[in-house]
Amino acid sequence: MNYKILVVDDEPQIQTFMRISLATEGFDYVGADTLAMAIVQFEHFKPHVVVLDLGLPDGDGIEFLSMVRKSSRTPVLILTARDQEEEKIRLLEAGANDYLSKPFGIRELIVRIKVLLRDLVSESFSKDILTFSALKLQRSTHQCWLYDTEVILTKKEFAFIEMLMITPGQLVKQTHLLKEVWGESHTDDTHYLRVLVSQLRKKFNDSADEQQLIKTESGIGYRLV
Repeated sequence: MNYKILVVDDEPQIQTFMRISLATEGFDYVGADTLAMAIVQFEHFKPHVVVLDLGLPDGDGIEFLSMVRKSSRTPVLILTARDQEEEKIRLLEAGANDYLSKPFGIRELIVRIKVLLRDLVSESFSKDILTFSALKLQRSTHQCWLYDTEVILTKKEFAFIEMLMITPGQLVKQTHLLKEVWGESHTDDTHYLRVLVSQLRKKFNDSADEQQLIKTESGIGYRLV
Protein backbone atom coordinates (compact mmCIF):
# COMPACT_ATOMS: atom_id res chain seq x y z
CA MET A 1 0.00 0.00 0.00
CA ASN A 2 1.06 3.62 -0.50
CA TYR A 3 1.82 5.41 2.75
CA LYS A 4 0.83 9.06 3.06
CA ILE A 5 3.46 11.42 4.43
CA LEU A 6 2.35 14.89 5.56
CA VAL A 7 5.16 17.44 5.22
CA VAL A 8 4.58 20.63 7.24
CA ASP A 9 7.15 23.27 6.25
CA ASP A 10 6.86 26.86 5.03
CA GLU A 11 9.94 26.75 2.79
CA PRO A 12 8.84 26.16 -0.86
CA GLN A 13 12.17 24.63 -1.87
CA ILE A 14 11.95 22.05 0.92
CA GLN A 15 8.35 21.19 -0.06
CA THR A 16 9.40 20.71 -3.70
CA PHE A 17 12.45 18.67 -2.70
CA MET A 18 10.39 16.51 -0.34
CA ARG A 19 7.57 15.96 -2.83
CA ILE A 20 9.97 14.64 -5.47
CA SER A 21 12.00 12.55 -3.03
CA LEU A 22 8.98 10.94 -1.36
CA ALA A 23 7.34 10.16 -4.70
CA THR A 24 10.56 8.49 -5.85
CA GLU A 25 10.36 6.20 -2.81
CA GLY A 26 6.73 5.33 -3.56
CA PHE A 27 5.15 7.47 -0.82
CA ASP A 28 2.11 9.70 -1.26
CA TYR A 29 3.10 13.28 -0.48
CA VAL A 30 0.74 15.69 1.31
CA GLY A 31 1.94 19.25 1.91
CA ALA A 32 1.13 22.12 4.28
CA ASP A 33 2.98 25.40 4.80
CA THR A 34 1.04 26.80 7.77
CA LEU A 35 -0.22 25.53 11.09
CA ALA A 36 -3.84 26.03 9.99
CA MET A 37 -3.32 24.10 6.75
CA ALA A 38 -1.50 21.31 8.60
CA ILE A 39 -4.54 20.76 10.82
CA VAL A 40 -6.86 20.60 7.79
CA GLN A 41 -4.57 18.24 5.87
CA PHE A 42 -4.06 15.97 8.87
CA GLU A 43 -7.79 15.61 9.53
CA HIS A 44 -8.65 15.11 5.85
CA PHE A 45 -5.86 12.78 4.67
CA LYS A 46 -5.08 10.93 7.95
CA PRO A 47 -1.38 10.52 7.06
CA HIS A 48 0.70 7.60 8.27
CA VAL A 49 3.66 9.83 9.22
CA VAL A 50 4.04 13.58 9.77
CA VAL A 51 7.29 15.41 8.98
CA LEU A 52 6.99 18.67 10.92
CA ASP A 53 9.01 21.87 10.84
CA LEU A 54 8.72 23.92 14.03
CA GLY A 55 9.03 27.41 12.54
CA LEU A 56 5.67 28.12 10.89
CA PRO A 57 4.36 31.59 9.95
CA ASP A 58 1.18 31.30 12.05
CA GLY A 59 2.50 29.45 15.08
CA ASP A 60 5.00 27.00 16.54
CA GLY A 61 4.93 23.46 15.15
CA ILE A 62 4.83 22.11 18.69
CA GLU A 63 1.23 23.39 18.86
CA PHE A 64 0.39 21.04 15.98
CA LEU A 65 2.24 18.19 17.69
CA SER A 66 0.17 18.74 20.84
CA MET A 67 -3.04 18.71 18.80
CA VAL A 68 -2.07 15.45 17.09
CA ARG A 69 -1.21 13.76 20.38
CA LYS A 70 -4.63 14.52 21.86
CA SER A 71 -6.30 12.09 19.46
CA SER A 72 -3.69 10.12 17.53
CA ARG A 73 -0.52 8.05 17.81
CA THR A 74 0.57 8.95 14.26
CA PRO A 75 4.38 9.05 14.17
CA VAL A 76 5.77 12.60 14.03
CA LEU A 77 9.32 13.38 12.88
CA ILE A 78 10.46 16.91 13.73
CA LEU A 79 12.67 19.00 11.45
CA THR A 80 14.46 21.55 13.60
CA ALA A 81 17.23 24.11 13.30
CA ARG A 82 17.33 24.21 17.09
CA ASP A 83 20.20 21.91 18.01
CA GLN A 84 20.18 22.35 21.78
CA GLU A 85 19.85 19.19 23.86
CA GLU A 86 17.14 20.75 26.06
CA GLU A 87 15.04 21.52 23.00
CA LYS A 88 15.26 17.95 21.69
CA ILE A 89 14.28 16.58 25.10
CA ARG A 90 11.29 18.95 25.16
CA LEU A 91 10.17 17.72 21.74
CA LEU A 92 10.39 14.05 22.71
CA GLU A 93 8.53 14.69 25.95
CA ALA A 94 5.82 16.51 23.97
CA GLY A 95 5.23 13.38 21.89
CA ALA A 96 7.65 13.54 18.94
CA ASN A 97 8.87 10.13 17.76
CA ASP A 98 12.10 11.37 16.20
CA TYR A 99 13.87 14.56 15.12
CA LEU A 100 16.30 15.61 12.42
CA SER A 101 18.42 18.76 12.54
CA LYS A 102 18.57 21.09 9.55
CA PRO A 103 20.31 20.93 7.16
CA PHE A 104 19.59 17.22 6.64
CA GLY A 105 20.29 14.60 3.99
CA ILE A 106 17.32 13.14 2.14
CA ARG A 107 18.64 9.58 2.46
CA GLU A 108 18.70 9.85 6.25
CA LEU A 109 15.22 11.36 6.28
CA ILE A 110 13.80 8.55 4.13
CA VAL A 111 15.42 5.91 6.36
CA ARG A 112 13.94 7.52 9.48
CA ILE A 113 10.48 7.62 7.87
CA LYS A 114 10.75 3.94 6.95
CA VAL A 115 11.75 3.05 10.53
CA LEU A 116 8.69 4.89 11.87
CA LEU A 117 6.46 3.07 9.37
CA ARG A 118 8.03 -0.28 10.23
CA ASP A 119 7.37 0.29 13.92
CA LEU A 120 3.81 1.43 13.17
CA VAL A 121 2.98 -1.66 11.08
CA SER A 122 4.74 -4.03 13.50
CA GLU A 123 2.68 -2.68 16.38
CA SER A 124 -0.57 -3.13 14.42
CA PHE A 125 0.30 -6.68 13.40
CA SER A 126 1.20 -7.65 16.98
CA LYS A 127 -2.16 -6.65 18.47
CA ASP A 128 -4.63 -9.45 19.18
CA ILE A 129 -7.65 -7.15 19.38
CA LEU A 130 -8.23 -4.51 16.70
CA THR A 131 -10.93 -1.87 17.03
CA PHE A 132 -12.32 0.81 14.74
CA SER A 133 -15.43 2.75 15.68
CA ALA A 134 -18.07 0.11 16.53
CA LEU A 135 -16.14 -2.73 14.90
CA LYS A 136 -13.88 -5.11 16.86
CA LEU A 137 -11.78 -8.10 15.79
CA GLN A 138 -10.05 -10.65 17.99
CA ARG A 139 -7.43 -12.47 15.96
CA SER A 140 -6.66 -15.33 18.34
CA THR A 141 -10.28 -16.49 18.43
CA HIS A 142 -11.21 -15.40 14.88
CA GLN A 143 -14.18 -13.40 16.19
CA CYS A 144 -15.77 -10.16 15.00
CA TRP A 145 -18.25 -7.85 16.73
CA LEU A 146 -20.24 -4.87 15.49
CA TYR A 147 -21.89 -2.77 18.23
CA ASP A 148 -21.07 -5.65 20.64
CA THR A 149 -23.04 -8.12 18.54
CA GLU A 150 -20.94 -10.98 17.18
CA VAL A 151 -20.86 -11.31 13.39
CA ILE A 152 -19.82 -14.70 12.01
CA LEU A 153 -17.26 -14.31 9.22
CA THR A 154 -15.67 -16.78 6.84
CA LYS A 155 -11.89 -17.10 6.81
CA LYS A 156 -11.53 -14.79 3.78
CA GLU A 157 -14.06 -12.26 5.09
CA PHE A 158 -12.15 -12.08 8.36
CA ALA A 159 -8.83 -11.66 6.52
CA PHE A 160 -10.29 -8.84 4.39
CA ILE A 161 -11.61 -6.89 7.39
CA GLU A 162 -8.37 -7.54 9.28
CA MET A 163 -6.35 -5.94 6.45
CA LEU A 164 -8.53 -2.83 6.56
CA MET A 165 -8.28 -2.59 10.35
CA ILE A 166 -4.48 -2.81 10.44
CA THR A 167 -4.44 0.74 9.03
CA PRO A 168 -7.92 1.97 10.03
CA GLY A 169 -9.39 4.67 7.83
CA GLN A 170 -6.62 4.31 5.26
CA LEU A 171 -7.12 3.12 1.69
CA VAL A 172 -5.97 -0.45 1.04
CA LYS A 173 -5.45 -1.17 -2.64
CA GLN A 174 -7.22 -3.99 -4.47
CA THR A 175 -3.98 -5.66 -5.53
CA HIS A 176 -2.72 -5.76 -1.93
CA LEU A 177 -5.98 -7.24 -0.66
CA LEU A 178 -6.10 -9.86 -3.41
CA LYS A 179 -2.50 -10.86 -2.74
CA GLU A 180 -2.96 -11.13 1.03
CA VAL A 181 -6.38 -12.83 1.03
CA TRP A 182 -6.26 -15.04 -2.09
CA GLY A 183 -2.56 -15.23 -2.98
CA GLU A 184 -0.07 -13.97 -5.58
CA SER A 185 -1.85 -15.68 -8.51
CA HIS A 186 -5.12 -13.77 -7.96
CA THR A 187 -3.99 -10.12 -8.00
CA ASP A 188 -6.11 -9.43 -11.12
CA ASP A 189 -9.28 -11.19 -9.91
CA THR A 190 -11.07 -8.05 -8.70
CA HIS A 191 -14.48 -9.75 -9.01
CA TYR A 192 -13.50 -11.84 -5.96
CA LEU A 193 -13.43 -8.63 -3.94
CA ARG A 194 -16.77 -7.39 -5.25
CA VAL A 195 -18.47 -10.64 -4.25
CA LEU A 196 -16.81 -10.73 -0.83
CA VAL A 197 -17.63 -7.09 -0.05
CA SER A 198 -21.23 -7.66 -1.09
CA GLN A 199 -21.43 -10.56 1.40
CA LEU A 200 -19.88 -8.44 4.15
CA ARG A 201 -22.30 -5.57 3.52
CA LYS A 202 -25.20 -7.95 4.13
CA LYS A 203 -23.66 -9.22 7.38
CA PHE A 204 -22.87 -5.70 8.62
CA ASN A 205 -26.15 -4.20 7.31
CA ASP A 206 -24.01 -1.77 5.30
CA SER A 207 -25.80 -0.91 2.07
CA ALA A 208 -23.83 -0.34 -1.13
CA ASP A 209 -25.53 3.05 -1.51
CA GLU A 210 -24.75 4.43 1.96
CA GLN A 211 -21.40 2.65 2.60
CA GLN A 212 -21.36 3.56 6.30
CA LEU A 213 -18.69 1.01 7.20
CA ILE A 214 -16.85 -0.22 4.10
CA LYS A 215 -16.07 2.50 1.58
CA THR A 216 -15.38 1.44 -2.01
CA GLU A 217 -12.89 3.61 -3.88
CA SER A 218 -13.91 2.54 -7.38
CA GLY A 219 -11.14 0.77 -9.28
CA ILE A 220 -8.61 1.46 -6.51
CA GLY A 221 -9.44 -0.26 -3.23
CA TYR A 222 -11.35 -0.12 0.06
CA ARG A 223 -11.23 1.65 3.42
CA LEU A 224 -13.17 1.62 6.69
CA VAL A 225 -15.24 4.75 7.43
